[in-house]
Amino acid sequence: MKGLWTPAWIARHVLALVLVAAFLGLGWWQFSRATDGNTLSWGYTFEWPVFAAFVVFIWFREVQQERRASRAVPEEEPGEPEQATVQKDGPVTVRRPVRVPVAAAAPADDDPELVAYNDYLSWLAAHPGARPGDYPRTS
Repeated sequence: MKGLWTPAWIARHVLALVLVAAFLGLGWWQFSRATDGNTLSWGYTFEWPVFAAFVVFIWFREVQQERRASRAVPEEEPGEPEQATVQKDGPVTVRRPVRVPVAAAAPADDDPELVAYNDYLSWLAAHPGARPGDYPRTS
């Protein structure tokens, strides 16, 4: 439960409260306009509370996921690397990003169209004010 009172979570709680209050206030405003004779406002009268309910739903879901994640993560040894933990009724939680080395692809110099296109791109980069029609075509 301590994890729900960090500065980021307090900001989320406040944002949820502000959004719910604003959406319900807008719904009340539309209701007052609808009772004054604006028939289009009847639709908005019911739409704004639906938005408020959606914010409550998302907030509740995020709180439940945070509580499940904090319960499912076991305490680890200081020298032990962090690993992914599989929760019984939830998704996989990864505490540290996995870094995979990526080898750069070798350029295919045997493709004449690719060579011509790369030449065109380098010419455009060297002439920033030029238009594509100014390119000296070598055909």
